[in-house]
Amino acid sequence: MVDSHTHKPSWLLPVLLTVQFLVSLDMSVVNVALPDIGGGLRFDPESLTWVVNAYALTFGGLLMLGGRLADVVGRRRTLIAGFVVFGLASTAGGLAQAPGQLIAARAVQGVGAAALAPVALALITVNYPAGAARSRALGLWGASGAAGGAVGVLAGGLLTDWFGWRAVMLVNVPFVVAVLAVVRSAVPADDDRKPGLRPRLDLVGALLVTAGTSLLVLGLVRTETCGWTDWRTTGALGAAAVLLAAFAVTETRVRQPLLRLGLLSRGPVLAANVFALLMSAGQFAAFYFTSLYMQQVLGYGPTAAGTAFLPFCVGVVVGSVIAARTVARVGSGVLLMTGGLLGAVGIAGFAATVSVDGGFPLSILAPSVIASLGIGMCFVPLGTAATMGVAPEETGMASGLLNSSRQVGGAVGLGVLVTVAASAGGGAGEADGAQSLVDGFAAAYWVAAGLLAVAGLAAGALYRKQAAPPAESDSGPAETDAGLAESDSGEKSPKKSVEPVDPGVSRSTRV
Repeated sequence: MVDSHTHKPSWLLPVLLTVQFLVSLDMSVVNVALPDIGGGLRFDPESLTWVVNAYALTFGGLLMLGGRLADVVGRRRTLIAGFVVFGLASTAGGLAQAPGQLIAARAVQGVGAAALAPVALALITVNYPAGAARSRALGLWGASGAAGGAVGVLAGGLLTDWFGWRAVMLVNVPFVVAVLAVVRSAVPADDDRKPGLRPRLDLVGALLVTAGTSLLVLGLVRTETCGWTDWRTTGALGAAAVLLAAFAVTETRVRQPLLRLGLLSRGPVLAANVFALLMSAGQFAAFYFTSLYMQQVLGYGPTAAGTAFLPFCVGVVVGSVIAARTVARVGSGVLLMTGGLLGAVGIAGFAATVSVDGGFPLSILAPSVIASLGIGMCFVPLGTAATMGVAPEETGMASGLLNSSRQVGGAVGLGVLVTVAASAGGGAGEADGAQSLVDGFAAAYWVAAGLLAVAGLAAGALYRKQAAPPAESDSGPAETDAGLAESDSGEKSPKKSVEPVDPGVSRSTRV
């Protein structure tokens, strides 16, 4: 069961929303500043992309470890350490005098973000009881992530134009200082006196999953410059497959694994991670191509392109509000399926309307509103399903798994769809470069829409499978929440409270 506190500091939720906002902001804020960064520090073209890739590499590779650290050393300690590392790295990046210094700072930023992202979701899960309070918190958590990504594009352009590229790195510092000033009073203290087995860190598992995930992300980000058949790409992806397989085997043999594979035997947890993987693969790539379309085809400047993303941010907030108010009535499974399919319709709208002479109302605004409403509807049920029935001491583990699924999905989707766009856009010829770009973007959008549609259908199928009526034994109905909870190991223990069941999941799935 999940802990529920009767009293929560009033600053807890703002701190957790700031975490999600900053992590998302730094995924996008440097993109429009790259030309100025390249000129200011004299980057060569091949290494400039590592300003983005260094962050993605360490962030994606360490998410699982960051989530488990929150369970082992404490959530507040992990949050404070993550903010300190993130803030120092942001300062170092803003003061960098050479390409290597900036790339190293971005890599360390990713380390801090990998500690921050999972602990924010874990703290929401253990501090807000299931029901309206948690749904509202999860809705705001999802909206703040979307806002960070959208504002990052806009802020990157404005800060670069007004103050220079260094402001793009230093903008994080005031947020970090403000949060560190209140975090001890805002976040509940870690409880080191819990009875039972003290959690320990699975060092072998941590090494394997960190190395495997990092190599996976490395191989995928290289596809844009090296291609899929280059030995550096295939070598990284092959090594990643071996290491991740070894990680899966190792986790079945240790007493306290970094990731207990039994979590994925739960329908809601499995549905959430499959959905996050597929949705991120389609969503991240779709909005990457939208940014390129606005700047390379429609002629938008960085600031105008960033402003054009703001309706998407508003739509995500509206979708999150809808989900928070309806999840208790219709269930996470229905919301995930509805949101995924609506998001697919919106991205298909991009594919159908993208053109050389396209305009903002039809080619950008209308598809953005539809897609954002669907995607916004997914954050509340994602957070609910990913931690449903998870013991408090494993919430960091479950949160790290969800964040890893999102990050890996985004990297896989971008790597694959960049190749799709390049292949589909190769037939127009150099004389018609804009049409070639549009053809490639349209093909990538259609694939991205398909990924979101599959995500919605898969979530619905997994929930329906899990919602089968509980089997009855000869002695009567299977015992569920009538006073006993059954753990994954089959042991029964007295229940302290009863957590509301998601309407999309049968009573037999509860812990």
